Amino acid sequence: MALNKQHDGPLVAAGIALGVGLGGFVDGILFHHCCSGTKCSARLPPDTLVAMKVNMMWDGLFHVLTWLMTVVGIALLWRAGGREDVPWRGRTLVGGLSLGWGLFNFVEGLVDHQLLGIHHVHPGAHELAWDLGFLGSGLLCIALGIALVCPARR
Repeated sequence: MALNKQHDGPLVAAGIALGVGLGGFVDGILFHHCCSGTKCSARLPPDTLVAMKVNMMWDGLFHVLTWLMTVVGIALLWRAGGREDVPWRGRTLVGGLSLGWGLFNFVEGLVDHQLLGIHHVHPGAHELAWDLGFLGSGLLCIALGIALVCPARR
């Protein structure tokens, strides 16, 4: 990825941090809570009050980390916006967001779903297909982000 580091780097960094944070929020809210498909610590079946509290604690810590990444992204965006040498391009920011979201999906999917087996996108039948789809969505977001950020594409 050929970045013009003197100009685009701060905006791309802000986008990546925001993308990781927002990607984590969507994952946590949509999959962990709304769809109830998974919890951060799904190895503990929520059949006792203690197990439910442990699961809620891990989900809460996950949300704290995604919130912190979002705050870092906002701070980086604020700094980039105050610099005259950083061109304000929506394409660059959206590319960074897509890169960050894709990195979140790919790393979280690879580590939590495949390597550690902590939880899966949709446990049960076709579990691997759901997990591979999640990894694929991460790679697709990364590819889109590179296409948007790469100066040769402008």
